[in-house]
Amino acid sequence: MDLSLSSSSLIPISTPFKSRTFTHYPNPPSFNSKSRNFQSKPLISHQNRPFRAQSSNGTTPNDGFVLEDVPHLTDFLPALPSYPNPLQSSKAYAIVRETFVRPEDVVAQKIVVQRDSPRGIHFRRAGPQEKVYFKSDEARACIVTCGGLCPGINTVIREIVCGLNSMYGVEDILGIQGGYRGFYSKNTIKLTPKVVNDIHKRGGTFLRTSRGGHDTSKIVDNIQDRGINQVYIIGGDGTQKGAALISKEVEKRGLQVSVAGIPKTIDNDIAVIDKSFGFDTAVEEAQRAINAAHVEVESVENGVGIVKLMGRYSGFIAMYATLASRDVDCCLIPESPFYLEGRGGLFEFVEERLKENGHMVIVLAEGAGQDYVSQDSHPVDEKDASGNRLLLDVGLWLSHKIKEHFTDVKKMAINMKYIDPTYMIRAIPSNASDNVYCTLLAHSAVHGAMAGYTGFTVGPVNSRHAYIPISHVTETQNTVKLTDRMWARLLASTNQPSFLNRDEVIPEKVDQELSKA
Repeated sequence: MDLSLSSSSLIPISTPFKSRTFTHYPNPPSFNSKSRNFQSKPLISHQNRPFRAQSSNGTTPNDGFVLEDVPHLTDFLPALPSYPNPLQSSKAYAIVRETFVRPEDVVAQKIVVQRDSPRGIHFRRAGPQEKVYFKSDEARACIVTCGGLCPGINTVIREIVCGLNSMYGVEDILGIQGGYRGFYSKNTIKLTPKVVNDIHKRGGTFLRTSRGGHDTSKIVDNIQDRGINQVYIIGGDGTQKGAALISKEVEKRGLQVSVAGIPKTIDNDIAVIDKSFGFDTAVEEAQRAINAAHVEVESVENGVGIVKLMGRYSGFIAMYATLASRDVDCCLIPESPFYLEGRGGLFEFVEERLKENGHMVIVLAEGAGQDYVSQDSHPVDEKDASGNRLLLDVGLWLSHKIKEHFTDVKKMAINMKYIDPTYMIRAIPSNASDNVYCTLLAHSAVHGAMAGYTGFTVGPVNSRHAYIPISHVTETQNTVKLTDRMWARLLASTNQPSFLNRDEVIPEKVDQELSKA
């Protein structure tokens, strides 16, 4: 059955309502408290317009449609007034056929479905709304960056400031310096389009950053004392969890404050969204290190180059950099266990490649092989201020192991080259692709906050930007699926062993994944 959204099914509603309420029907729609599981009944939006899914023959099917909606200020401030969006009079947007996103527009999380399968989870489409809940001269926004560095942070900062100013006429914008601690240590800077004009050309973060320092009560006290009513938080998993706590505290106090999260991680391990900003830049820059390693090992006899890239728990950068380079002989990531000795092990593969080509390049994600390293060094279980486990240097460990094996066991001289470009990659400005992406992220966050949404994060889902509940991007991490075609493409490209033929080294989660394949 072919399902589609029909504009003819729109029914105007004249009575006031709170967000995400439903019209009254003899058989009311069923849904759970966490997600909106609609059984073909209209959803009432903030603009008083419902929609329903229809089949091609005009009937209303039971299609299993689920909307994972985000909070709105009117959920706890029902009398909050709304105002016409200033974009209605924008010369730039006058040429746009549809200036505003329709309230019934949603983005499907799963784009490939079967004919009779449920339509599944959807998210509210991001973009400018017809009504806003802040007057331009009464809006006071702030921006904060937390956690590690990543290409594109400055672009996001710049475009939030410029977007608020040029699209909505907001002039009162503060930069919170030094991460979450900046809220209660009173480190702020006035942000204007002129101040941030060229910061996208620099690496790092214009506002400086830090890990930890999250104290919900102190932060919200400061937000309230300063009269801030829009908070834009740029950061990774822990930072977004902090944003969710801030949003809940704001709701508890009944404050008209929109909290918008912009997810950041160079590892591309954020769930739901297509990819994280800075990832394309990181993969592109990683090519320089891989190329340098290849040149070095190709110029000597029995050259072995190891390039360590970012990837604590997810090997996306290593995988995509390997596929893009085509000069890599072996890629090792946290999701795929490997072993050194014996038939099918890494030592045997290195020896084969040296005999075939006289050199080889290994790309290694920083989180790979941590169990092996810890067995040798007996580390203390320490964590950084963000709660991340401190990793041991698997690159140096593997370099030593390979050199030791071929020198002492095989009596074979090798030339080892080890390159760690981690901080060089993190510190560079974003490339053209990421600059465009960061602009879209920033503008989507601005549109959402001005429209009164709160406690949300933004990102592309199947190439369409959406507003996503923060819990969806923090409850799990995106990892490389060893049973997906992309990993198979890598194995075909490098012709490396899968290292999955020894049951004792396959973690339970990988074993379960393989059993489903």
